[in-house]
Amino acid sequence: MTASTLISREVERIVNGVPVTDGAGVSLLRILTQDLQRRLDPFLMLDEFRSDDPRDYIGGFPEHPHRGFQTVTYMLAGRMRHRDSAGNEGLLSSGGVQWMNAGRGLVHSELPEQEDGLMHGFQLWVNLPSSLKMSEPGYRDIPTEEIPNLTTTTGATLRVIAGESEGVKGAVQQPATEPLYLDAHLPAGACHSVAIPEDYNKFVYVYEGELRLGEHGTSVNARQMAVLANGSATNSIRLQADKPAKALIIAGRPLNEPIAQLGPFVMNTRQEVEQAVLDFRRGLF
Repeated sequence: MTASTLISREVERIVNGVPVTDGAGVSLLRILTQDLQRRLDPFLMLDEFRSDDPRDYIGGFPEHPHRGFQTVTYMLAGRMRHRDSAGNEGLLSSGGVQWMNAGRGLVHSELPEQEDGLMHGFQLWVNLPSSLKMSEPGYRDIPTEEIPNLTTTTGATLRVIAGESEGVKGAVQQPATEPLYLDAHLPAGACHSVAIPEDYNKFVYVYEGELRLGEHGTSVNARQMAVLANGSATNSIRLQADKPAKALIIAGRPLNEPIAQLGPFVMNTRQEVEQAVLDFRRGLF
């Protein structure tokens, strides 16, 4: 696809994150909240954690269960140790990604391996189709050196975590929802269009600086999410940075299935969620 054939989406709405605490008192900014799950299907949640005060993160996330979806943790700075009930263990460090399939059920912990300094990263929840909600749990650690990078002619740098961009395949491919997950770094004055399939739901989260999005140049500030409008004639998002900026670009093919959620369990019906709770209490995860 050439630049001349790219038609940009526009910003439908701008969302400000909600400060919350989770785990053992970890301070988070919840960006994609439950009321946006249908609109941004297949994505269920996006949190940002960012603090150099250990009181905001030192408790981490002790053992807790999941069923029915995938968690994607992207660490920009810091170190976090993962352990789970399937016997997996790994250290997530700066620049790395942890992609976990909870499937039919997994209990895991995510605990800091630092007592001071900056901890900064994101956790994204990606839904699974009904046919895979009871799939075998899985876990993959992806160190920073295994995440492909590309530099555009405009000087922008894209880290391709999942999916494919400009012919560069990301570290992760997920056929069920075909997610695109990019970390875009734009120098001052850069303008770049990222191709995104027409039928995907998509959003941009600016985590540093400021970007102007779409042909209309809608301004999106740091720590704001732009939900991008859907439209059959649009196949990209245009990014313009007057000053250096960094943003996550996330898109995926919607499942168009019912969503029933109770905390860490995401299924298609209330009965399935209740069964997940019962199975967890019985120690079947």
